[in-house]
Amino acid sequence: MEKERILVVDDDQSILEILRIRLESEGYAVFPVSNSEEALNLAGEDIFDLALVDLKLAEADKDGIYLMQELHRINAEMPIIILTAYGTINSAVDAMKRGAYSYLTKPFDHHDLLLQIKNGLEKSSLAREVKRLKALVDKKYGLNHIIGKSRKMLEVLEKTQRAAETDSNVYIYGESGTGKEVIAKALHLLSPRKDSPFVAINCASIPESLLEAELFGYEKGAFTGATHRKKGLFQQAHTGTLFLDEISETPPSMQVRLLRVLEERQFQPLGSEKTVSVDTRIVTASNKNIAREMEKGTFREDLYYRLHVIPVNLPPLRERKEDIPPLADHFLEKFNKEKEPMTLSSGAVQRLLSYEWPGNVRELENTIEYAVAMSDDRVIEEDVILQLQKNANNELQSLKEAKNAFEKDYISRALTLTGGNVSKAAALIKKHRADFYDLLKKHNLRPSDFKPPRQ
Repeated sequence: MEKERILVVDDDQSILEILRIRLESEGYAVFPVSNSEEALNLAGEDIFDLALVDLKLAEADKDGIYLMQELHRINAEMPIIILTAYGTINSAVDAMKRGAYSYLTKPFDHHDLLLQIKNGLEKSSLAREVKRLKALVDKKYGLNHIIGKSRKMLEVLEKTQRAAETDSNVYIYGESGTGKEVIAKALHLLSPRKDSPFVAINCASIPESLLEAELFGYEKGAFTGATHRKKGLFQQAHTGTLFLDEISETPPSMQVRLLRVLEERQFQPLGSEKTVSVDTRIVTASNKNIAREMEKGTFREDLYYRLHVIPVNLPPLRERKEDIPPLADHFLEKFNKEKEPMTLSSGAVQRLLSYEWPGNVRELENTIEYAVAMSDDRVIEEDVILQLQKNANNELQSLKEAKNAFEKDYISRALTLTGGNVSKAAALIKKHRADFYDLLKKHNLRPSDFKPPRQ
């Protein structure tokens, strides 16, 4: 993981050295400079996550306020902490009004210094995430970029658009692989909450013993292994959207607590007596029939009605086959790294249309990824698609299994054509000899098995 980068500006060399040693020992990448010119040159050449700037620099017409404003011209989102002596606190407070994140009084308390930096970096990270999400609105997750021209998908998109304009809880139905999280993200990014975080969790993938801690957070020492305080996902999604996927898998005890949070909009983190209030929109999803789970007694009726305000039903791919060709074209473009476009033959398209797609859009995506990787030509033929269908029940191999099977067959064919000559076979498939030997070892193939019989 790349180290977070901190710019430190102070004309006192001893303070610069102390800060450098302390911060580097905490794992930060530190860039100490002694004047505004050096600082601005560095900031113009590189991106920093945070800056520590001395208020009183030894420059006639340039103090820390001036430098802060110039640094913000270069990177408006970078948090800047002002360093100040006790007698200039009023000036530091004025700096905060002008855009400083906070200030520290010399001499620094080590723990206070680290806490200020940690909080500032979290703010910087959140600002970058919000900016990234804004860019995704039209490029990736806006409704105009969700592929679907079938009547059923158009109805889903219209309902998503309407739901986004409200603040009601939304429940998304759909089999695995239909794109429930894509719809949840689109709903968030089309809503008034789009500038706040979108946070997602798969409830089925988190052990029951950890799910409560993940959702509601905990205090240091709340349980064995809780070595620090952590915000839960409800707090992380404050003013934004929390997406709870596979909500039907939550245990009864967690359902009780979720209901209370939905009703009261507040909770207590594990190990804390302090009540936390949150303003979080809830979007949930499941591949199960939640009404049936309620009838069976495995899901609370009162929680069901709290979550099930606006239901959105995502149809399986087999019920909207007219969406298969445009989806396949989209995935072809996604996975093809060559400049020359790839296309599907008419036979390959018919094979895609005749398949039932139990894994839905995710399975189609994996299939096209495989076809792009394994096809020798720019036109993908039907036989490449057929290799993914193991039997009459249309059971699909994993992508890894299918790639390995194709790779082994491909190398065997090359050896057969070259009579077991490794150099010629490697050249034929455009591989280095050493890499070809690695493939032989991987698939337990012996060149001698492919040599032509002696006359």
